[in-house]
Amino acid sequence: MADVKQIEITRTGKEELEKELSWRKNDERNRIGNAIKEAREQGDLSENADYKSAREEQSANESRIQEIEHVLKYAHIVDIIYIKVRYLDLNKDVDYEICGSESDPFKNKISSDSPLAKAIAGHKKGDKFIMTTESGKDLRLELLSIK
Repeated sequence: MADVKQIEITRTGKEELEKELSWRKNDERNRIGNAIKEAREQGDLSENADYKSAREEQSANESRIQEIEHVLKYAHIVDIIYIKVRYLDLNKDVDYEICGSESDPFKNKISSDSPLAKAIAGHKKGDKFIMTTESGKDLRLELLSIK
């Protein structure tokens, strides 16, 4: 059997997934089940848009349940690391949270597998280093803080 890679996730991220899983297995399954039952009562299923829509919702919900269960099965809890870096060519400072798979680049929450997280590995406050972006561009950075 192939080795399955552990999925890094923060304790908070794991708790949020557990809540979502419970909601999807209980409340959402019941809601969708009721919608399917009501649509069946309308008669001919071949031309019933409500039935088709409810079945699509059911499929999407079950897929998400499987996805969450997979993440939780292979979850490895990691601590959040807070960093501040200076983009030297732009003279711009940016704060980031390095977390697990629950990253959100729009909130400066980046994965521990991201190019920046990998680039800072082994560096300490005050170190200057180069990060190569996924598009192949080199960026000069300075690590201002790490906690």
